[in-house]
Amino acid sequence: MTSEPSTAGLHNVVRIYRAASGEVHALRGVDVDFPPGGITAIAGPSGGGKSTLLSILALRDRASAGTVTLFGTDVTQAREPALKALRRNSIAWVPQRPAHGLFPHLTATENLQQISRIRGRSSGLEPAATLDLLGLSHRADARPGRLSGGEQQRLAVAAALTRAPALVVADEPTAELDDENAERVLAAFAKVAGQGTTCVLSSHDPRALRQLPRVLHLRHGVLSAERSGAEVHQVREADAVIDSAGRLQLPPEALKLFPGRRTRVQVIDGQVVLSAPQENS
Repeated sequence: MTSEPSTAGLHNVVRIYRAASGEVHALRGVDVDFPPGGITAIAGPSGGGKSTLLSILALRDRASAGTVTLFGTDVTQAREPALKALRRNSIAWVPQRPAHGLFPHLTATENLQQISRIRGRSSGLEPAATLDLLGLSHRADARPGRLSGGEQQRLAVAAALTRAPALVVADEPTAELDDENAERVLAAFAKVAGQGTTCVLSSHDPRALRQLPRVLHLRHGVLSAERSGAEVHQVREADAVIDSAGRLQLPPEALKLFPGRRTRVQVIDGQVVLSAPQENS
């Protein structure tokens, strides 16, 4: 989906979970690339596959089929020690439940200092600067259990962005925040992206989606459209996504035009025209 060099990419990725009721197809052949220094939001309804996509991208889950590349290397079949090294040194993860990504016995400052030591990087945001950027300087000596839910969420983002590695993956990082603190989080992502870090986050937060430069819509495990954040709530033409198998998923506003879920396809003067089939008289 982009011709730029890619920090990470998923190519025809399928993820199938096996449940008591049968197979669940969380992803159905996803093709997407994430260029260095870009910020991409994955939007779509609950159950559409957003968290699964992020988990595979962050190497916390494996694809059932397809290819996953990171930093120019195919990691689809990589062994766990190699994946662990990548997760430790090159990927930061912000979980939907922020406390899961923090050290409960350490203060906010100590959490970020520990993360900084683990990453072993001298470049990027320092712990104190990250706390200030996320509006948490006054809570520097508090442990996670003494923070509010919103403060924990911002601290989890701060942990990911301290000495930020090449890739940051965040699951709903603004979901529980008020407008001021959501703005702080988005500004922090923009800052590290400007330093070359690739940021990928899931969101159903309209405040975030309006501001982000690239929004991909995922429905029923298939990417349906790509647009800039400023276009999300406008009536407009959308860039629909065609996957490697030639499948096209229409965005919701276009799907409404085909209540029978069938379309007539015509090629006219080099353009593909979709129209509702005429009913037989």
